[in-house]
Amino acid sequence: MADREPETVVREYYDAVDDERYDVLVDLFAEDVRYERPGQGAIEGREDLREFYLEGRPLEDGSHEVDGLVVEDETVAVRGTFSGRQDGEEVAFAFADFHEFEDGKIARRYSFTDRDEV
Repeated sequence: MADREPETVVREYYDAVDDERYDVLVDLFAEDVRYERPGQGAIEGREDLREFYLEGRPLEDGSHEVDGLVVEDETVAVRGTFSGRQDGEEVAFAFADFHEFEDGKIARRYSFTDRDEV
């Protein structure tokens, strides 16, 4: 995957999460990934990331709409919206994500939303 452009990997991430293809999704990340998001503790390592997407992610049945994407060296910044379900309720909110790459994999990911917790 080291030969793939960061923008391509990030776009594949959103497709994989929306399609619930978690094995594909987890493979986009480095073994020692760190993922930070609002109102939650950091996720560290690929196995914890897999567990989060399989069992702990509070969002479901949704989709991401990417409104803007900026690539700067090994960092991809994304602005967009998510619509789906959280705790059985319909939700829609804006997000900004930052993906930092090492050796062609997402090594760090930071998510920010206009909600307190996702």
